[in-house]
Amino acid sequence: MDLKQIFKTATPIIGVVHLQPLPTSPRWGGNLKAVLDRAEQEATALASGGVDGIMVENFFDAPFPKDQVDPAVVSAMTIAVGRIQNLVTLPIGINVLRNDARSAIAIASCTGAQFIRVNVWSGAMVTDQGIIEGRAHELMRYRRELGSDIKIFADVLVKHAQPLSTSNLTIAVQDTIERGLADAIIVSGLATGDAPDLKEVIIAKAAALGTPVFIGSGTHWENVRSYLDIADGVIVSSALKRNGNRNSAIDPNRVSRLVEVARQI
Repeated sequence: MDLKQIFKTATPIIGVVHLQPLPTSPRWGGNLKAVLDRAEQEATALASGGVDGIMVENFFDAPFPKDQVDPAVVSAMTIAVGRIQNLVTLPIGINVLRNDARSAIAIASCTGAQFIRVNVWSGAMVTDQGIIEGRAHELMRYRRELGSDIKIFADVLVKHAQPLSTSNLTIAVQDTIERGLADAIIVSGLATGDAPDLKEVIIAKAAALGTPVFIGSGTHWENVRSYLDIADGVIVSSALKRNGNRNSAIDPNRVSRLVEVARQI
C-alpha cells in the first residue's frame, strides 16, 4: 500500500482521539453532548498541531468486551466521527476496542473514514478480556460485501497481550501480511505508552517486505526521529496530552512540538 493514497506524506503522524466513556460502558456519564464536544476539541487540537491523520477510538470504555461492542457504542462512535469530519479534513481511522473490527469496518464504510486499526487480526492472543482470535477470513469478506476499500492497519503481537501461537515477530508479521492480507502493520510496546524496542522495529520492517510499518505506542519527541528512520509512520496519543497524562486532554503545543521534531528527518 502506498501511504500517499491516504495521507499527504509517506511518513504520517496519526494522532488519537480517545473518546470519553460511551453509552453502556461502565463509566458512561449520561451526557453524549459532552463526549462529542471533547472529541471535537481534541480533533481540532491535533489538526492545528499538524498531524497527518486522526484515529478515533473508544479508549475510556474499559473494561472492554473482547470482540463485539454494544450497538449504542457503534452509534455514538459514528456520530463522533461525523462531527470530527465537519471540523477537519484529515484522513480518519477507527479503532473499536477491544477487537470489534466488524463494527470498525461498518463505521468507516458509513462515514467515509479511510482506515481501521485491529488489535488481533491474525493468530490468537491471551488478553485481559480472555482469548482473542483473529478473524481476518471473515472480515476481509465483510469488507468486500460492503464494497469498501478501507485499509486494515493490523497490530502484530499487540500490547496488553501474549501470543498463544508463535512469539516470533518475523513469522507473525509475515502471517499477518501474507495470510491475513493486512494493508499495514503496527508494532507496539508491552502496554499503552510503552515504546517498542528499536531492534523489534527493524525486524518487523525487514519482515514486512515493503508493507508499511507503524509504531503503535510509546512515541514522543525524544524518540520519534529514531522510529521514523526505520518505520513508515507513528500512531501517538499519550505524549500529546497535557503533562503526558493519558487521562488529560490533547495539548496543541505538545502536538506541534512532536510534529516539528518529526519533520526534521
